[in-house]
Amino acid sequence: MDLYVDMDEGDREPAALPDSDFQAELERTRSQLLVFARDMSAVYQRKREHEKKLGAIMEELRTDYLSIVETLALVVEAKDQYTADHLERCKKYGIALANQIDPSMVSPQLQYGFLLHDVGKIGIPESILSKPGPLTADETAIMRTHPLIGVQIVGPMRRVLDEVTIEVIRHHHERFDGNGYPDGRKGGDIPLSARIFAVVDAYDAMTTDRSYRKALAPAEAMERLRSGAGTQFDPEVVSEFESLMSAGLDLA
Repeated sequence: MDLYVDMDEGDREPAALPDSDFQAELERTRSQLLVFARDMSAVYQRKREHEKKLGAIMEELRTDYLSIVETLALVVEAKDQYTADHLERCKKYGIALANQIDPSMVSPQLQYGFLLHDVGKIGIPESILSKPGPLTADETAIMRTHPLIGVQIVGPMRRVLDEVTIEVIRHHHERFDGNGYPDGRKGGDIPLSARIFAVVDAYDAMTTDRSYRKALAPAEAMERLRSGAGTQFDPEVVSEFESLMSAGLDLA
């Protein structure tokens, strides 16, 4: 006598689809995949178009911000007649020196920092900027606020000006021995960009006529840089700058 064995549903073999039904199901799956692929392609294309438009908008914003940078530099020139040529010379000295010390650090951001290092002088009274003689203690204290004023001025422009630019503006009057301002940073705690700029800024200041003295000869200015190496200036940066000037730096 045959025995009947009751099987659980999970133990039963699935019924095979007829060939015609299998082909129809395969075709439906293929069609769904094609639709999905077309949809994904359309999404990707829209994404590319969106990124392209966004890139164009960002480039336009960058151009506008750079125009603002140039305008700020012109404002500084108008505020302090001495600063006009000083800005451009310091930028050229600074980029040449940075390129000699570490070519990888040279960037548009570094140039903006060199160009805008004294932008805070916009907030300094002209009676102090153009005073034909030494400043009083109170006037010196006011003058020493210009790095922080500069950081405040360019703060809203951080979409195009990054920390490299801000570091030069804030720290270009720090001293290697820690007796500078505004933060009293010392040695390697001072950003390299600011240590470089401190040297070229001082050299250009010494070799340019000022309201309170005549320009020094380049040789005398270089000697003063050497004398200040290790106290006011980074000695390695001074050495590199002397090498650069001895090779005949062309500012044209």
